[in-house]
Amino acid sequence: MVSAGDFKNGITIEFEGNIYQIIEFQHVKPGKGAAFVRTKLKNIKNGGVIEKSFRPTEKFPQARIDRKDMQYLYNDGDLYHFMDNESYEQIALSKDDIGDSLKFVKENESVRVCSHNGSVFAVEPPLSVELEVTDTEPGLKGDTATGATKPAIVETGAQINVPLFVNIGDVLQIDTRTGEYVKRV
Repeated sequence: MVSAGDFKNGITIEFEGNIYQIIEFQHVKPGKGAAFVRTKLKNIKNGGVIEKSFRPTEKFPQARIDRKDMQYLYNDGDLYHFMDNESYEQIALSKDDIGDSLKFVKENESVRVCSHNGSVFAVEPPLSVELEVTDTEPGLKGDTATGATKPAIVETGAQINVPLFVNIGDVLQIDTRTGEYVKRV
């Protein structure tokens, strides 16, 4: 059990029949009245965010989230297939379970599969990946100081904005959390 007074960012709790992760919290001590904890909670199943206030003495069961490193094997149209790196057991997840978390992940790369009570709810890609540009407008030599960007398609099919000097065939490092270009490799 976790009391609201002990909340920290990233803790997962069971609340109102759902599993929530604490995104933000703030201990508030008003001049008049009792202290309380103001929080932003993210529902880990559907991604919805709610704001809630709690008394510091309220207690909640801590949700146990299992994170397992797995290898993304392939997509057969409807299902995405993964293999456990230790037991070589394979699982298949639907597009609803995955969302758009694999738009920067190539086949045979490692990802982290998150589950609660055996039910998979998310797939976490690596923090950054290196992908080749497959389609973009031709680059302009010397046009690097303006900060302007252009759209580019990478080898997984995802579209990102890149600086004007990036060409087809360049390998880029991409931050998977934001989907932004980091640097040319």
